[in-house]
Amino acid sequence: MALTKKRIAELYQKRAGFYDFSANLYYLIGIREFAYRRIAVGTLNLEKGDTVVEIGCGTGLNFGLLRDSVGSEGKIIGVDLTPEMLSAAGRRIAHNQWTNIELVQCDAGAYAFPESVDGVISTFAITLVEAYDQVIRRGSAVLTPGKRLAVLDFKLPANWPMWLIRFFVIITRPFGVTLDLGDRHPWESVERYLDLKELKSFYFGSIYIASGEKQ
Repeated sequence: MALTKKRIAELYQKRAGFYDFSANLYYLIGIREFAYRRIAVGTLNLEKGDTVVEIGCGTGLNFGLLRDSVGSEGKIIGVDLTPEMLSAAGRRIAHNQWTNIELVQCDAGAYAFPESVDGVISTFAITLVEAYDQVIRRGSAVLTPGKRLAVLDFKLPANWPMWLIRFFVIITRPFGVTLDLGDRHPWESVERYLDLKELKSFYFGSIYIASGEKQ
């Protein structure tokens, strides 16, 4: 059963202090998490001076990549449900002396996007949001024409035996993954509201990147 919003908040409240370390443990089984993040950011085709919104920014693991893309003259807005995760993101911002990143504590389903943005991204987060389709629809609506929205997340691989799928769910459960999240297909929402430009699979079909462009 998918975790409730309250349960997700409690989970990430507890994990905030060691989230970065625990995410890196997936490299031990061949999940190249940071490489996937880099590819996902790259699909946005951001330019210097752009404004980008990250849904479920967590501790800010993508901020360096996003800032490399938009420059010091651009703007990054990081949205997350959990104050503790945002506190960790704030420490990352302070350590790097970044001055163009705004943090917003908010449920993604209730977030009011700016009137116009040049990019929207979510990595390993939006499938946890029950209202993911609404978030993608509203994010797509405020994109500047020619700009993109990208999602990086887990999905049920089509050709895995059920025992292997259940094992994969177990090892990702610390991040809130449950088997019934497989019924949520954010990549279909990207294609529904935007012109789908990229749909790539990684790690034997269990991880994907989808990006769409506003026409």
